[in-house]
Amino acid sequence: MLRVQTQELDGALICRLEGRFTGNGAEEVRKLVTRGDGKLGLVFDLTDVMFIDSFGEEVLLFVKRLGAQFVAETSYSRDVCERLQLPLVGMRNPEVHVSGDSGGNGNHSHHR
Repeated sequence: MLRVQTQELDGALICRLEGRFTGNGAEEVRKLVTRGDGKLGLVFDLTDVMFIDSFGEEVLLFVKRLGAQFVAETSYSRDVCERLQLPLVGMRNPEVHVSGDSGGNGNHSHHR
């Protein structure tokens, strides 16, 4: 099961993923980020991800090409980021600061 929490903060869409980033869940996340207008930066918090399959890895590489940055504070999530060469931001904090204009402060949660 995958849980996705999204929040717009400081000009970025923060996506916190929890659980297994596989198959249909990964596809839903890909659709979610492609629905945007491209004006928001993307930050993916992978700290609470327990497993990522090959399709999930493809989606992470896709969002990397869109300019996403990643948060990884567990050995598993750091290993995935190193292996896929995903750019890391330094902290897991609701006050994450990403360059760009201030956006809305909506907080959304999706369960898959």
